[in-house]
Amino acid sequence: MQDEPTPIELTKAVADFLRNDITPLISGHQAFKLRVAINILDLVTRQLTREDEGDAREVERLRVLLGIEGSVTELNRALAGRIAKGEVDLATPGLAEHLWATTMDKLAVDQPNYASYKRELSRDS
Repeated sequence: MQDEPTPIELTKAVADFLRNDITPLISGHQAFKLRVAINILDLVTRQLTREDEGDAREVERLRVLLGIEGSVTELNRALAGRIAKGEVDLATPGLAEHLWATTMDKLAVDQPNYASYKRELSRDS
């Protein structure tokens, strides 16, 4: 197991190199494809740095909401099953709050520059 550089540092370094050193040298469709690649590397970096803590919060909310234990995938399947059966809906205490918090955690990873996400963050501050 290697200590340094971490996968996060490596991914960020590649994205920064492409963004700062290569992007100015490329134009047209190749520049578009390069921007897509940089966005993917930025997304992977955010996943590596933020996804575990978001998943942990989601699991805790789901455990409380459903009253059962399981992985994030298992708990989400259980929630979806209960919604499909009509056992849980937006009137269920805690469900709307859970869905909102989960959405905000996912946006923090997937689309942190999304205008509506930023607006909601400023409301929470």
